[in-house]
Amino acid sequence: MTSASTPVAQAPLAAPLAIVVLAAGKGTRMKSELHKVLHPIAGRPMLEHLLASAQDLAPERQVVVAGHGREQLEKALGMRATIAVQEPQLGTGHAVQQAETALAGFDGDVLILYGDVPFVRADTMRAMIERLHAPDAPAVVVLGFQPSDPLQYGRVLAHDDGRIAMMVEYKDATDEQRACRLCNSGLMAVKSADLFDLLAKVGNENSQGEYYLVDIVNIATLEGRACAVIVTDDPDEVGGINSRGELAEAEGRWQAKRRIQAMAQGATLIAPETVFFSWDTRIGRDVTIEPNVVFGPGVTVADNVVIHAFSHLEGATLESGVAIGPYARLRPGAVLRAGSKVGNFVEMKNAVLGEGAKANHLTYLGDATVGAGANIGAGTITCNYDGYFKHQTVIGERAFIGSNSALVAPVKIGADAIVAAGSAVTRDVADGELRLVRGEQLVKPGWADRFHDAMKKKKAEKED
Repeated sequence: MTSASTPVAQAPLAAPLAIVVLAAGKGTRMKSELHKVLHPIAGRPMLEHLLASAQDLAPERQVVVAGHGREQLEKALGMRATIAVQEPQLGTGHAVQQAETALAGFDGDVLILYGDVPFVRADTMRAMIERLHAPDAPAVVVLGFQPSDPLQYGRVLAHDDGRIAMMVEYKDATDEQRACRLCNSGLMAVKSADLFDLLAKVGNENSQGEYYLVDIVNIATLEGRACAVIVTDDPDEVGGINSRGELAEAEGRWQAKRRIQAMAQGATLIAPETVFFSWDTRIGRDVTIEPNVVFGPGVTVADNVVIHAFSHLEGATLESGVAIGPYARLRPGAVLRAGSKVGNFVEMKNAVLGEGAKANHLTYLGDATVGAGANIGAGTITCNYDGYFKHQTVIGERAFIGSNSALVAPVKIGADAIVAAGSAVTRDVADGELRLVRGEQLVKPGWADRFHDAMKKKKAEKED
């Protein structure tokens, strides 16, 4: 079984680590009531992607600097991070200053990240921290990148050995400085003993009247201290997300990488560009996924599974040899045991389909347990909800449920029992029993002919 990412054991860091995530921006370009950093990519808020990567470094403290919408962040994060409030927003340097109280008494390294830059790799973060502890002891380590088009990013003016000569925001840069293609991602690593002393010296004499975080590099350099830049080999890693369009582009990049990974690990994707994974989707080997399949969060697929076209899975577990679809919907709590089958237009929710059992078409199984080898006929539904509470249906091994049956929960169908087609079952069925629940057929020979004759005569009289 393989997953979206496989952590690799790493040596412990040289010092305790704290992370400060800047998330105080209003995100106006998203045109949304939802906080920008809570917009999902692959079913997971972008902030959670970032925190998950940082967690690989086992930070002792996590601080999220918030402004507008901070109540949403408090609810989303709970006790996992301290919320520091930036109000008003006076620039990135001012934002980091708001974390000072939360980091009181902390002695270690501080990694400054951005909530709308969600895909920074743990290895990159680690490289920044390790560079901070190199023999030349830089005061600040900056993460740089070289995009194909540097646009209006701030520039990092550095020597060949990575020592920084100067950093400048695009709006304050000269034409010569803008010709530099090494850009500032905004991410920095600083020792806690230096961070707030440097920030206290930052002024706002610039075109925006803001306190720029990058100025701590220039201040340290003027004081005769070295600062260094390391450069990521993947500019997409530091891509910021500020609009719905950029969110969609980030989703597309994430999905493309995940599809390649799935195929490299032994899955067959018939039309890869039409398959969408969640951040936590787990796919086994020799799995075949046909076109237009969507995975929501919480899906685990074992080896030798076939997922036919136009199926949607969320919170489901598929054991070895399972086949589903086309047009199947598996909702949270759906469990398909080895060799079972769900066919077209079948929906399962909080239900277990036993080993080798089949529900081939047009069926709803909710809050149900289906025994091994059972057969569920077309049009069968488990009537699990009475308007107030959910109730269980239990179907025994090798039971046969005839087409168009309604099983009104709570109800149990015994092993080897047969429910005749068209039955509405409201009481338990014993092992080996036949349950037939139908109204008596009423036969009136010639009635339909007489009805048609009368109606045709009445219609003709009306038209005259």
